[in-house]
Amino acid sequence: MDNAFDIARSVPIPITMLMVNLFLSILLSSILAWFYTRYGKSLSNRAKFAQTLPLLTLTTVLVISIVKLSVALSLGLVGTLSIVRFRTAIKEPEELLYLFMSIAIGLGIGAEQHVPIMLAMIVIMTYLFARTLVMPRPTRSNLYLNILTPAQHGAFSEINGLLRQHVQSTTLRRLDRSESTMQATYLIPSPGDDILVALMDNLATQFPACEFSFVEQESTFGG
Repeated sequence: MDNAFDIARSVPIPITMLMVNLFLSILLSSILAWFYTRYGKSLSNRAKFAQTLPLLTLTTVLVISIVKLSVALSLGLVGTLSIVRFRTAIKEPEELLYLFMSIAIGLGIGAEQHVPIMLAMIVIMTYLFARTLVMPRPTRSNLYLNILTPAQHGAFSEINGLLRQHVQSTTLRRLDRSESTMQATYLIPSPGDDILVALMDNLATQFPACEFSFVEQESTFGG
């Protein structure tokens, strides 16, 4: 009976150690976020996604710092996670990798494994940086840009003007228009990652109701 009460009883969190863990997690996760923004290959908005990594690490540290003090809290966490559903799909494998790394930092620091987690971070980031230097950059191909937007006056001209700001040339391959929507398909030379991200951001800003996608096309541009 006493053992049952011991299991349910939790002890206060050491505030000093919690503050140390939180500040250390901010440091390591910020380094990870900077590394992802600088060297990541994802086509999504890397800077915006990277802002979530420190918060994810801090949350993980806080959760681990709480549940490790009580078996009952640990069991409660398992039950809570079993009913939580994550609705946001991670489309880029690289994003999933950095999410796991951010969680791993939080788990390690929350468990007060400071030295092992820092050594692991050094090894992993050294490997990732070395890989960017050794591996040749892939040859740029062409992209099909498919845009579906509500039919409105001047939309076609505005899209063409926006594309000219970011790519050297465009070839219109298909244009469909109905009473409510307009769909255009362009063949464009694949720009750099930064230019492609800027193009996507500007499309989303200027045409918030539009849907667009990029599809790789291997043939010679203009063919």
